[in-house]
Amino acid sequence: MPQKSAVTATGRCPVDHTALSPALSPTGCPVSARAAAFDPFQPDYQQNPAASLRWARDEEPVFYSPELGYWVVTRYEDVKAVFRDNLLFSPCIALEKITPASDEVLAILKRYGFAMNRTMVNEDEPDHMARRRLLMDAFLPERLMSYEPAIRQLARQYMDRFIDQGRADLVAEMFYEIPLTIALHFLGVPDEGAEQLRQFAVAHTLNTWGRPTPEEQLTIAHNVGRFWQTAQSILDGMLAQPDGEGWMYESIRQHRLHPEVVTLSYLRSMMMAILAAAHETTSNATANAFMTLLTQRDSWEALCAQPALIPNAVEECLRVAGSIIAWRRQATRATQVGGVTIPQGGKLLLVQASANFDPSHFEDPDRVDLYRENAVEHLTFGYGAHQCMGKNIGRMQMRVFLEEFVRRLPHLRLVQPQSFDFLSNTSFRGPSALWVEWDPTLNPERQVPVQLVTLAEFQVGPPPKDGLTRTVCVCDKQTEGENLFRFVLAPVGNSRLPAWTAGAHVDLIAGGFRRKYSLCGSPTSSGCYEVVVQRESEGRGGSRHFCDTLQVGDTLQMAGPKNLFRLDESARHHILIAAGIGITPILAMADRLRALGHRYELHYAGRSRQHMALLARAEGAHGPHLRLHLKDQGQRMDLPVLLASVGADCRVYACGPDRLIAELESLAEAWPEGTLRFEHFSAEHAALDPEKEHAFVVELQDSGLRVEVPRHQTLLQALQAAGVDIPCDCGEGLCGTCEVSVLSGDIDHRDKVLTKGERQSNQRMMACCSRALGERIVLAL
Repeated sequence: MPQKSAVTATGRCPVDHTALSPALSPTGCPVSARAAAFDPFQPDYQQNPAASLRWARDEEPVFYSPELGYWVVTRYEDVKAVFRDNLLFSPCIALEKITPASDEVLAILKRYGFAMNRTMVNEDEPDHMARRRLLMDAFLPERLMSYEPAIRQLARQYMDRFIDQGRADLVAEMFYEIPLTIALHFLGVPDEGAEQLRQFAVAHTLNTWGRPTPEEQLTIAHNVGRFWQTAQSILDGMLAQPDGEGWMYESIRQHRLHPEVVTLSYLRSMMMAILAAAHETTSNATANAFMTLLTQRDSWEALCAQPALIPNAVEECLRVAGSIIAWRRQATRATQVGGVTIPQGGKLLLVQASANFDPSHFEDPDRVDLYRENAVEHLTFGYGAHQCMGKNIGRMQMRVFLEEFVRRLPHLRLVQPQSFDFLSNTSFRGPSALWVEWDPTLNPERQVPVQLVTLAEFQVGPPPKDGLTRTVCVCDKQTEGENLFRFVLAPVGNSRLPAWTAGAHVDLIAGGFRRKYSLCGSPTSSGCYEVVVQRESEGRGGSRHFCDTLQVGDTLQMAGPKNLFRLDESARHHILIAAGIGITPILAMADRLRALGHRYELHYAGRSRQHMALLARAEGAHGPHLRLHLKDQGQRMDLPVLLASVGADCRVYACGPDRLIAELESLAEAWPEGTLRFEHFSAEHAALDPEKEHAFVVELQDSGLRVEVPRHQTLLQALQAAGVDIPCDCGEGLCGTCEVSVLSGDIDHRDKVLTKGERQSNQRMMACCSRALGERIVLAL
């Protein structure tokens, strides 16, 4: 299901001027009372950062916090846009103390020789990418795969220690020590003094992202100083004998080969930073995942029943409860984020935890959904050139831990009552303890015969989407007109289907066919989904199978819901246009606008009443707003007349055949940008024909890679084969998920997403279907 370009801003101020505080932002704009009251060190943010910022996502997505001196960014697209542009938004403040150090603290650090400088985390271009290119080989999936047996062996050994006890604090028993052991092994660092390193890491977190009291700052400064000295001692030993194995040894060797790129000061700073970051984030993320799944008991039981969901469960847990909840950037020049002016030098707190709950990107975001197709699009790892290099080793450990617990302790449960404590800081989150209990007599390995779950083949990296399907049952099937069938789908067993929003679609899989259909029932109905399938006798066979074969009581697989055709509810007037089967998403939009009491008009065109799905429902629910255009009665839809009064406060939504969309696009050239949004039925000529294609080269500016795209491969396939993470949904140029930014080179646009103007600007392309017109293109990846 495709998506038009983003809707433009309404121009209305997001701040409620009746509820302002006396404070002003650095741009002179009044600060709202809620923004002035925001304090990330209070319990509500520490316990649930996404929930504590729900008001901001809904009402004031970018606001100035006088408490912090930062602009706080809370919505998905805004956070992603800032991460994407690391020139306009510098990472230089990522490791800056959020609570300024006193002179006494600075004096303590100086006595320890503390000289923390730039690392890859807070380094600007071109230095950042030059170093990253030299040091990223160890993080490639094929190299990380060698760690999986060691992680699994450690997981089993640690579980052996407590599996017969019936009660354990998983953080103390396992989730801290194993990631630390793996991190030290990956780095090539001896694993002595693990407990001291833990204390040092806590001190580093509080020193950089916390708000300690003046007295606490003194103690923390001494621990940070000792941490620095310990890290330097370890590094000096490695420099003296540089032939060891591990990422820090590889960094040392690159320092000797390229001293101007991998400098000694960089090694010294990175040594300390990586000792803290390499294990803390994985430890916290693992504890968060188990805390989330065991709290949502139905999710844990579903995982035990279907372990193949574990890879996607990791992504969903990283979305719902990631260990990195906020990061920082600084504007290098005056700009705007989410319509709010940010001055040059303005500091931004990007709250990924809030962005991961943005309903404009994730359907039913408050729900833990193990089947969520776009869970992998969470921003916990960041985005763009500075995306976390260690993301895949973290994913690997989380997956192994879940696999082993699902196999050996499926009856695990949280000790109740239990409250969770989190280290007070802006950016990292994980419980200090996680107490669980179980009945050892029910352990599967004690049963006869032994009933341990069989593990799937291991794959490093994000999970494939093909297996993320849930079983649904056809509970009703009705004829909607000639060759039109409405299916009502219900969950199987005790599961329930996620909530959805107008414009959403699902994938239905049966008989070897996978097809996308818009949801057209009521989002508030009793847990069922409705779709209408038009039987196309000359199609590719999917609709014929669904219409001819599926009957009430049959089961099939379903993926989704996902919404790439969202309704802008802020517009003052909506014109909804549907032709034929295009009524399905459009009617859901009309239902929503009617429920909101908004102004709208609904135009529905068809060959005859017999060929128009959901007609009775449209007439019954939207009679005063509905106008039919029946071809057999000579009532042609005259678009120039219907749309003569379209203005800046109007949105036009359309779904139908190519000729309808083409005419609308021509009319839209005279409208304000973002007025028209549309959806195609399908993509023509989506399949790649190698006989008619030519090979080309794509250069990735950010990563310095040069990838050859042969005639039998799409750009998307070539990029994914080179280890570049590019999300994809439809694979047909319909949805816009695989969009990439073009820096140079002419594009052969084959998608159904971009407008004429967007294609002519030559700045964006869809990697799944579009190609280079010439021999070379350059992308911002």
